[in-house]
Formats: sequence, structure tokens, C-alpha cells
Amino acid sequence: MGKVSFGGILQQVSLMMVPDAQIADYVLVHVGVAISVVDVEEAKLTLSYLDAIGELEELENEEKS
Repeated sequence: MGKVSFGGILQQVSLMMVPDAQIADYVLVHVGVAISVVDVEEAKLTLSYLDAIGELEELENEEKS
């Protein structure tokens, strides 16, 4: 198990499928399971898309509820 930060929200996820994941790696998470390690550029691009469509704001609002 490990902790990931998604838009500033910390979640505990299973790292069983990515045993090579290291601290500070970016991982793709689906239903609480990290399924792959992604490079920094891909991660930043994905976060920028999510921010542009308001998904990061929605996650922050859910966390506050």
C-alpha cells in the first residue's frame, strides 16, 4: 500500500500491480489500485486536462464534504 496525492488530496492505494513504483513516481490509479507508472510529462498533461474541465475542483469539493 502507498499514499498518492491527486490535486492535493491524499489517498491510500494498492501498489500490488506496480511493485517497481518509487516515492515521487507518478502512477495511474483506477478504483484504488495503481495500475501503471507514468512519466512526469504525461502526468502533468493529464492534470492540466482535468483542471481545464473542472474535475480537480470537483474532487476538492468532495474532499471538503
